[in-house]
Amino acid sequence: MLKELLSNKRLVLASSSPRRRLLLEGVDLEFTVEVNNDIPEDFESSMDINVVPEHLARLKSAGFGRRLSDSEILVTADTMVLCGGKILGKPKDRSDAFQMLKMLSGNKHNVLTGVCIRDNYKERAFTSETTVYFRELKDDEIYYYIDNYAPYDKAGAYGAQDWIGYVGISRIEGSYFNVMGLPIQRLCTELEHFLSD
Repeated sequence: MLKELLSNKRLVLASSSPRRRLLLEGVDLEFTVEVNNDIPEDFESSMDINVVPEHLARLKSAGFGRRLSDSEILVTADTMVLCGGKILGKPKDRSDAFQMLKMLSGNKHNVLTGVCIRDNYKERAFTSETTVYFRELKDDEIYYYIDNYAPYDKAGAYGAQDWIGYVGISRIEGSYFNVMGLPIQRLCTELEHFLSD
């Protein structure tokens, strides 16, 4: 059992996301949160778009603000929304959020989360992908969501766990929790492999 494998380890989640913290709490693992916000999220424009989240998760891990102790395991993640071959990051303002949600309306998109697990001796990284389908959204629904939920900290300008997810998402293929920002089932499996290697 993963909890037993981690009994003499200290799990560190390097993320400011309250959703990632909530998901990790949901599997009853003990962990601490340390935020490291100064990592530039850069990648070459020639890079395959599907490997960008994993690349950024590795960057966040490599740029963690201090050296790990030998008993610590660091987890970093990056989530990206991809629609029509275009990356939808965090919206800059109300207009940007509206344009993103208008693009997602009546359409399908992919959510990719790259995760990196690292200690002082080894590293393991993976990407989880989920396809999300939205029904057609009315403009007033989009504005209602933006004005009441301020999704400026969310890739693609929405949270599946928010009002817009309840009324707008018609179907999901893959992990729902991945859409929230952390493919928790896959992370648990990968942690078990990491600790057993």
